[in-house]
Amino acid sequence: LRRHAELAGLKANFTILDSDDQLRLLKQLIVAGGIDERRWPARQLAHQIDGWKNRAWTPDKVPASQGSVFNNRGAEIYGQYQERLKALNAADFGDLLLHMLEIFKKHEDVLGQYQRWFRYILVDEYQDTNVAQHLWLRLLAQAHGQICCVGDDDQSIYGWRGAEVGNILRFEKDFPGAQVIRLEKNYRSTPQILNAAGGVIAQNRGRLGKTLFTDRDEGEKIRLIGHWDDGEEARWVGEEIEALHAGTRGMRSFELDEIAILVRTSFQMRVFEDRFLSIGLPYRVVGGPRFYERLEIRDAMAYFRLAVSPEDDLAFERVVNTPKRGLGDRAQQKIQISARDNGVSLIEGARTLLAAKGLAGKGAGELLKLINLVAAWHAHVAEGTDHLELAGRILDDSGYTEMWQNHRTPEAEGRLENLKELVQSLEQFENLQGFLEHVSLVMDNDSNDAGKKVVIMTLHAAKGLEFPAVFLPGWEDGLFPSQRTMDESGAKGLEEERRLAYVGLTRAEEVAYVSFAGNRMTYGQWQSTLPSRFIDELPGAAVEVLTAPGLYGRTQAASSDMASRASRADVYNSPGWKRLQSRSGRRGLGQPREVKHTIIDLDAVSAFAKGERVFHAKFGYGAVAGIEGDKLEIDFEKAGRKNVLAAYVRTADEAGDVPF
Repeated sequence: LRRHAELAGLKANFTILDSDDQLRLLKQLIVAGGIDERRWPARQLAHQIDGWKNRAWTPDKVPASQGSVFNNRGAEIYGQYQERLKALNAADFGDLLLHMLEIFKKHEDVLGQYQRWFRYILVDEYQDTNVAQHLWLRLLAQAHGQICCVGDDDQSIYGWRGAEVGNILRFEKDFPGAQVIRLEKNYRSTPQILNAAGGVIAQNRGRLGKTLFTDRDEGEKIRLIGHWDDGEEARWVGEEIEALHAGTRGMRSFELDEIAILVRTSFQMRVFEDRFLSIGLPYRVVGGPRFYERLEIRDAMAYFRLAVSPEDDLAFERVVNTPKRGLGDRAQQKIQISARDNGVSLIEGARTLLAAKGLAGKGAGELLKLINLVAAWHAHVAEGTDHLELAGRILDDSGYTEMWQNHRTPEAEGRLENLKELVQSLEQFENLQGFLEHVSLVMDNDSNDAGKKVVIMTLHAAKGLEFPAVFLPGWEDGLFPSQRTMDESGAKGLEEERRLAYVGLTRAEEVAYVSFAGNRMTYGQWQSTLPSRFIDELPGAAVEVLTAPGLYGRTQAASSDMASRASRADVYNSPGWKRLQSRSGRRGLGQPREVKHTIIDLDAVSAFAKGERVFHAKFGYGAVAGIEGDKLEIDFEKAGRKNVLAAYVRTADEAGDVPF
């Protein structure tokens, strides 16, 4: 691009903007356009523009249906952004490819030069290419056709960051005459694991198709088990890992670093980390910090610490300007000097500083608001206010939740999920103080030695890796496959989720465990869940359902605590639980009885009918427009058409015409 910069309207010494500069420039354009940046944040538009560039869309090529985003002005601001970049002699990362793609299209002499220079092209991980990369490669190779692409369409799992599985599916059409060689011999997994993974991925329509085989011994069947809730699931996984390590499961002894737990989303890690820390099982999180070490969790914990003890100076320092309150380094220095001179805590030093009018402007008002909030939270702690409710209120009142909501990026969504998981974890404790003490103790007991440890990571992070023993928890509809992915991408999203299940199963070399929970805490309430549809797609011959006395693997005595908590949550009376019983009760999954060695049958007649008026806690009232298994397509009166799980829907009569 530097060699041909003038053809893109740039000079050879152009600057490549980093993400901070990109956001700063977009904010200027948003403000100049009279758009409310709090409602339509620059970060959201930056993510959208990056997606358009991944699809090779210049501003004039953005489809009308796409350009209407961002208050119907997305494509317009995209065009202004590109013009501003040229005026600044700058490009962002997406431009590095997009500009060259446009140059190749418009200047055949330049394209011909590069086609002569690069006569043989080899591409790895071809299933992860985006549209712009695909078009760029096609132009480079169209003259000589000397291109070799290696990839696996069944492992295309990065659609959320621009990857297009259609690139590899169209390979023979885009490169006519190319030879296709199927690499079907597997050197990693046993036949049982390959059969199970093959049965799941065979349900996808958008694939080239292949049948994996191996010379390895038959191996262990996939082990499948259901649990009462995710806490029970984590306890069972911990016990099973210890048994595998001790060699008491009829197999060889597994080293801890030969065992991996692969979760669909990062917030699932918390319950496993808590369990492993409490029993002293060494582990490490791959692809990110441990749950309690994540930035958003540490910030939230600092707010909780202030509510319990306003004199906690370290907690005050961490959150005094998070979110931004106009209290920069200078203002914070004044607070510290005031506290030191008066021999008081930082929050009292701040109060003294304000009384002496030592601060002015926005920062003074925001600081007073924070001081008053901390005092109110502390009073609620002293009064014994419900700590789950208080924790949510603290994150809302402080503006911390809103700060991440305004980011509107996949990363921010993950942080918000982690915050919800943090609040939900408080349910296990009597008060905030007990929770904070627990976290302090388990983190203090955490071993930092370099010994062998169990690995915890997301399924996305596990791609390309392999482990002798793999645990795959949380196989529940709505969690895996992800409800958000299905809502946003429909059938295409479901197929990508199924590819993710395939990737998870094929990480296992010797043994794989699939588990699910019948109940999960969601938004402070117990919700009944349904086993993932992917479980029903596992071939019966490749799966062993573990015998588990009692409901989801608990004996009558051991389950008393969970049963009591579930009863308080009225979970047995929920529509989701009733439908779970009607669908799975005959298999021993909806009532306390011994699970037999059979595959879970999820086939059932829907409890709803087309045209029926229903209620959803998030989207309100609507009419059923379509039914597909346990998913409903509903025309909501206020939210429009949505795809939702039937487990979270009740009839309008059951809702009792609750105002919405």
